[in-house]
Amino acid sequence: MTATGEEPRWLDDGEMRAWRAYVIGSELLRKQLNRELQDRHDMALADYEVLVRLSDQDGGRMRMAHLAGEVASSKSRLSHQIGRLETAGLVQRVECGDDARGVFAEITEAGRTRLSETAPTHVAGVRAHLIDLLAASDHETLAEIFERVLDHLGHPEH
Repeated sequence: MTATGEEPRWLDDGEMRAWRAYVIGSELLRKQLNRELQDRHDMALADYEVLVRLSDQDGGRMRMAHLAGEVASSKSRLSHQIGRLETAGLVQRVECGDDARGVFAEITEAGRTRLSETAPTHVAGVRAHLIDLLAASDHETLAEIFERVLDHLGHPEH
């Protein structure tokens, strides 16, 4: 029974198969992509993702709060991560001129160089461990499924 006294809607065999394949597959995929970046470039996947998000922005900068949402991180955890990337010279914090409380994270030239060095490894891993295993129609289906999840969870980009 749930807190409301209702019987839970248990997953049937097909639903459980889908759920478990997603949970285990997505975790193993992230670990593999992280391992490849670590082994070849001494860079964590989470740091790579921050550099990608920043490089995609005009001026290479993004408000910290927005960036946290983009990389599915807490503001506190992202602040520590940005601190490490700042120490490495890959990003810098910049005050928001229009908002004294706001702070931008901005990719540096060294960060752009590092990103260009690591991107081929990452994209090769994404292709080898996911994209090339799927048919073109699967790409569309996968995108639609996770865009629906993002919409449901209130992700700002969807």
